[in-house]
Amino acid sequence: MQCLNQVTASSELGDGVSLDNEELSGKRHDLGNGSVAWGPCHVGNGAVIGSDCSVGALAHVGSDAILGDRVRVQGGVYVASICELGDDVFVGPNATLLNDRHPPSQDRRKWLPVIVKDGAVIGGGATLLPGITIGEKAVIAAGSVATKDVPSGQVWAGNPARFMMNRDEYEASRIKIEGDEN
Repeated sequence: MQCLNQVTASSELGDGVSLDNEELSGKRHDLGNGSVAWGPCHVGNGAVIGSDCSVGALAHVGSDAILGDRVRVQGGVYVASICELGDDVFVGPNATLLNDRHPPSQDRRKWLPVIVKDGAVIGGGATLLPGITIGEKAVIAAGSVATKDVPSGQVWAGNPARFMMNRDEYEASRIKIEGDEN
């Protein structure tokens, strides 16, 4: 699939500026333990990345953040410093996990991490406010703003996010593809 208006090696970007196509293409960075990051992205000092993880292009994983095993952080995601994601967490594109209730605090002791438990799903463009916990296998819908703790196995949506259904109902409503065993 090709993008419209794709920048190529011969593209002129204005006032005689041109870029080599290599500079704009995502570069794979092996992080060890089967994990990969797609450049450009940022992984802060002291961040812990589990095994078999993927960090998308333009993502930011802050200092001392923790990503468990098999975590998928899509492009453009912002995971603030000290946030914690459990195993098998999915974070959709451009989601934001914050740590500072009254920015800029300039005092790390005032930061509050977002904790995302195992198997949770954070939809694209969702915002999670500092200090909240997203329970195991909970879902935060795309574009939602989570302002308080979300219990395990629940699906929340809206601004502010509110309970919509249980995860079992969510899974049952997902589109099934004919012949797909999953």
